[in-house]
Amino acid sequence: MSTTTTRTPKARATPEKQEPRSGALTARVSLGRVFAPVPLEFLLIASTALLLTGFGVVMVTSATTASALSRGESPYNDGMQQAMFALLGLSMMFVVSRLPVRFFRRIGWVALGLALVVQLLVFTPLGVEVYGNRNWLRIAGFSLQPSELLKLSLALWAGMILYRKRNLLSKWQHVFIPLVPVSMLAIGTVLAGKDLGTSMVLVLILLACLFFSGVKLRIFVLPVIAGALVVAALAITSPNRMGRIMSFLDPDCDYIKECYQPLHGIWSLAGGGIFGRGLGNSIEKYNWLPAAGDDYIFAIVGEELGLIGCIVVLLLFATFAVGAFRIIRNSDDPFVKIAAGGITVWILGQALINIGVVLRVFPVLGVPLPFLSAGGSSLVAVLAACGVLLAFCRTLPDPSQVAMRRPGAARGATNTPGSAKRRPARPNHPRAGR
Repeated sequence: MSTTTTRTPKARATPEKQEPRSGALTARVSLGRVFAPVPLEFLLIASTALLLTGFGVVMVTSATTASALSRGESPYNDGMQQAMFALLGLSMMFVVSRLPVRFFRRIGWVALGLALVVQLLVFTPLGVEVYGNRNWLRIAGFSLQPSELLKLSLALWAGMILYRKRNLLSKWQHVFIPLVPVSMLAIGTVLAGKDLGTSMVLVLILLACLFFSGVKLRIFVLPVIAGALVVAALAITSPNRMGRIMSFLDPDCDYIKECYQPLHGIWSLAGGGIFGRGLGNSIEKYNWLPAAGDDYIFAIVGEELGLIGCIVVLLLFATFAVGAFRIIRNSDDPFVKIAAGGITVWILGQALINIGVVLRVFPVLGVPLPFLSAGGSSLVAVLAACGVLLAFCRTLPDPSQVAMRRPGAARGATNTPGSAKRRPARPNHPRAGR
């Protein structure tokens, strides 16, 4: 007799209704992304850019009060303009830092083409000649120096060209074409306006991009020699430039003529001593030192804040250099290495040239001090370049991966006690059991 059992079907588990996320949780997630840990390179570059820019606004305000009063303007007129350009530049730095790296790879030709078109406008009625150099535009009452835009454009364009040819850089024709002809065209437009200092900075950017792209030394030396010959020829053929060089080499040059500005710059530094005369107490800014708020702002820093103030400025630039060179060293992207190298050499090289001119290590070249010198074009361009570096920081690999790529890291990892392989036990000798 068979019995049948009836099984009751199991009830299907009904999925629990998910409660909608609260606004507080969403806010926590968003804030977590905002305050997520950032690379050390990002902190170094962003902090030094902010500190140098703020310090520059203070020093420009202090250095230009006397000249503004002599023109019948408010003593804080130049300082307020510098603060306005600083806010514009910092805003641009933040916006540019959020752009992806592929954007900078793609805009090389467009950026350089636009920069060249704007640079050529200096030879139209819009161009203005300042201190013998025709390198300024005056539009609607505002002055603009297009060569500052050309510096950033050249670094991005050269990085893009060398990145695309990264597997062909062992052949000189692929290195030089189209890099050298187009770069010489850009530099030639600046030289046509008799601006030797900016031309030298553009040459430094080009050489830096070639160096960090990894081209062979024998190929790299040729542009260096050619650039030195061009600079020498330009100096010899210009009586004004030759006079500056000869006055720089002559320790007994005429105080009233060629050596007036360099000597007053040295006297301004010497007058500050170790601790300075105090902020706003400069004597040379009372129309004794030409371009006190521009190319010779470092002399005013030394006079008002002394040797201590100068050392602080140098330490800030050194901190910026550490962050920038860490990007070049740690990045896996060849484009980032090349473009960051060009931007870094531009900012640091220009700073060294400017400080060297104030210290009479170099002749007067008319190169502003990045972040500090008065001038909206220079400040906005430098802060935009810092934004590019900050955008590059977001693509850097994890620090642990960078450490493992260094020489000896793998060997050191295998020698740790936890990872050391145990030696297999030696088998017993056949005679041991006898």
